[in-house]
Amino acid sequence: MRIAVVGVGNEFRHDDGVGWAVVERLRERAGAGPPSPDTGFATCDGDPGRLIGLWQGAALAVVVDAAHAHPGTPGRVHRLELDAGQLVLPSATSSHGLGLGEAVELAGVLGLLPDRLVVYAVEGADGSFGTGLSPAVADAVEPLVAAVEDELARYRDAAVGRRP
Repeated sequence: MRIAVVGVGNEFRHDDGVGWAVVERLRERAGAGPPSPDTGFATCDGDPGRLIGLWQGAALAVVVDAAHAHPGTPGRVHRLELDAGQLVLPSATSSHGLGLGEAVELAGVLGLLPDRLVVYAVEGADGSFGTGLSPAVADAVEPLVAAVEDELARYRDAAVGRRP
């Protein structure tokens, strides 16, 4: 059972770096406990080919990405799950021109989708050049880290037949 956790974005475009920030925090917390050889943490710029490569062969892939929504609420988190081979997208869209939606579509055609794909999309406030998250998005990082950890724990429990 391989699990891939991928932070998508660009850490040099303020809130677009939220996926990277979440993955970095998850790595720190995972390093404090016993290692989990079944889980890999990675970051990606959103290129569909790279995304597919990162989740290829995974039983579960969890992707964290920044999103634009109109009207938006910076820091609001959307949880999306692959359903019958299609990702149901909310009114928020990825902050990348080609990205997650295209990766899902291409991976589906190529038969390279993970068994289960969960996406956390965080509405951003500032996608301009620079580092650091806006306050609302920064405030969403810790709850999102906890949500991803809970997602992983529920999946592992279900995989071994335990009730969450």
